[in-house]
Amino acid sequence: MAKKTKKIETPIDQRETFVSIQKSFADSGLSVEEKLKTLYALQQADTEIDKILQLRGELPLEVEALENELADLKAKSQNISLQIDDCNKKITEYKHNIAECDAQLEKYRSQIDNVANSREYDSLNKEIENQGLLRAIAEKNIDETKAAIVAKKSDMELIKEKIAVKGEDLKAKQEELSTIVESTAAEEERLRAKREACAEKIDARTMSAYERIRNSCNNKLAVVSVFNGDSCGGCFNTIPPQRLIDIASNKKMIICEYCGRILVNPDFE
Repeated sequence: MAKKTKKIETPIDQRETFVSIQKSFADSGLSVEEKLKTLYALQQADTEIDKILQLRGELPLEVEALENELADLKAKSQNISLQIDDCNKKITEYKHNIAECDAQLEKYRSQIDNVANSREYDSLNKEIENQGLLRAIAEKNIDETKAAIVAKKSDMELIKEKIAVKGEDLKAKQEELSTIVESTAAEEERLRAKREACAEKIDARTMSAYERIRNSCNNKLAVVSVFNGDSCGGCFNTIPPQRLIDIASNKKMIICEYCGRILVNPDFE
């Protein structure tokens, strides 16, 4: 019993020549003419989808930028809030230090009245002086920390004002974008269904080439019909007579030798 030979599928190379793509195109189950018509229908669907997306303009990017900006501002506000909490904790510590200094001062002052000699007196005076310095430092730290809190609260108010302004801008942009999306949602859904149906009929290698051509063209046209009888509908260069005959026959994929677009019979329109 003869063994069945399994066809080996070569991986798609984004740099492969159109010779291999043309061969894959011809080997497909659909007729070449049907595949060319499907490709042209795919291009038409993509073109209409592109027009819908163009209606939205820069709005999606503007909305995303505002969302990111708001997130950054809120993160800054939260960070400042944490810094203020930390400052309040430090003030509590400084007040605790002052209370300890006062307790020590009271103890040393009560002891100084009962000293036995000048050496002990000088030692207690030195301790009183040190505790006084520590108390003064703690008071200074409290004043500086309170000033820092005032500055941070001022910064937070400015950030809150920015958040309010940016929030209003975001709301307006989102509403504008939502209006456009809602008005075109049904048409976009229909076109995307049409696109998916066309894409399912086309082999992966041809789809890869189609997407590659689309991405390389400013107008996103990968499949174009013959323009004015003898020119490429993409770059408008003159097509040689033999190629025009091949295009009209609908029996092979023809690529424009100038711009690399796929050329199809103008009757498809």
